[in-house]
Amino acid sequence: MDFMLLTQNATPIFKYVVMLLGFIMNVIFEFLNLIGIPNVGLSIILFTIVIYLLLMPLTVKQQRFSKLSARMNPELQVIRDKYKGRQDQEAMMAMKNETDQIYAKYGVSPSGSCVQLLIQMPILLALYRVIYAMPAYVTKIGEVFGILADKVMAAAGGVEYIQELPAAAAFSKNFALAGNTRNAVIDTLNKLSTGDLAALADKFGLADLTYNGSIILSNGTQKGLIDTYNNFLGLNIGNSPMDTVTSSLASKNYLLLIGALSIPVLAAVTQWINYKLMPQAAPAEDNNKKKPPTNDTMEAMQQSMKTMNVVMPIMSAFFCLTLPAGMGLYWVIGAVVRSIQQVVINKHIDKMDIEAEIAKNIEKYHEKLRKQGIDPAKLNTAARTNTKNLASKTAYQNTAAKRPAKTAEERAEEVRKSTEYYNQNAKPGSLASKANMVKQYNEKNNR
Repeated sequence: MDFMLLTQNATPIFKYVVMLLGFIMNVIFEFLNLIGIPNVGLSIILFTIVIYLLLMPLTVKQQRFSKLSARMNPELQVIRDKYKGRQDQEAMMAMKNETDQIYAKYGVSPSGSCVQLLIQMPILLALYRVIYAMPAYVTKIGEVFGILADKVMAAAGGVEYIQELPAAAAFSKNFALAGNTRNAVIDTLNKLSTGDLAALADKFGLADLTYNGSIILSNGTQKGLIDTYNNFLGLNIGNSPMDTVTSSLASKNYLLLIGALSIPVLAAVTQWINYKLMPQAAPAEDNNKKKPPTNDTMEAMQQSMKTMNVVMPIMSAFFCLTLPAGMGLYWVIGAVVRSIQQVVINKHIDKMDIEAEIAKNIEKYHEKLRKQGIDPAKLNTAARTNTKNLASKTAYQNTAAKRPAKTAEERAEEVRKSTEYYNQNAKPGSLASKANMVKQYNEKNNR
């Protein structure tokens, strides 16, 4: 695991994703600085929107899969129920063939949703990494905190003082790595609240430090660059909402208190809205209609999803209350963008002619079979024949199973009658009767 946030991520492959997203974030911040509004909060909003727009094609495919799955799953369950308890090769092959045709009918793959998630997850994790370690990827922010770090490190006991701060606990291993002390100090400074930075400035005389002619830390008469960068609608997004709540209660600034609490509340609400907008399995329209078949596994998964979608908004609110407000802002904006995307996608899919889509998918499936040298008509006929034979065989076995077991007397009577039939033209004990017994045995075993 890589602990050097400022030196950027070094995980193979993943580091390139982080570097790309970091480049995009830097471009956005430089653009805002060029037009005179260098702001981390606004950069996070634009950055989140850009990334989710880039992910839009993958999101459409994933949600299309979910929407089609809601209609496809009842048909798949019918097939599972049809072959339930059957482990012979004929049944397994017939089940696989029918299942493949259902997937082909809806134009989806069993691993379709997983593939989309596997592509998106590294991107979303990298996005989180960039926002969490802004000085490592945004040049101007890194340079501002670098000036502070150099001044603190030059002061007697400066590094030791930084290491004892609660914010430094997350970077303890960084301090222990040779040649990484400056990076560890910058990472820690980036996580300090406004009050901590003010105390640091008083202790080490940092109030007069400047960057490109502007002071870095606020004093009694002038606002510093760090506060300018972090100020978003009156909130310092470098502080956690919990810190802001504490300071606003002390100063009786109730408007700031409401602003601080709005971030975790919005995080929970938007997460819940996301769940409601996700495609759900359609229930039966009324009690007289047959409900889609389910099994214990499906019901357990549905119950688990319901539980998670209650727990996750609560967890989001808790994390957003304790983490820097910038992370909470990212979660809220990300949820809002996903909700808007979901509404658009749902409208698009609702307007889609499912029957025409199914017909097109079936033709694609048949074309794929033809390229493999398989005649779709023969394959379908064979599948129907196998299924019919299997059903007949199963019905016969079920009928035989329902018959009551014969008693010993009944079996003896059958043997006596069959023996009498074969011996009706032969004397008992004669060579002919013995030949008839052999004939009887052979016919019975050849049935």
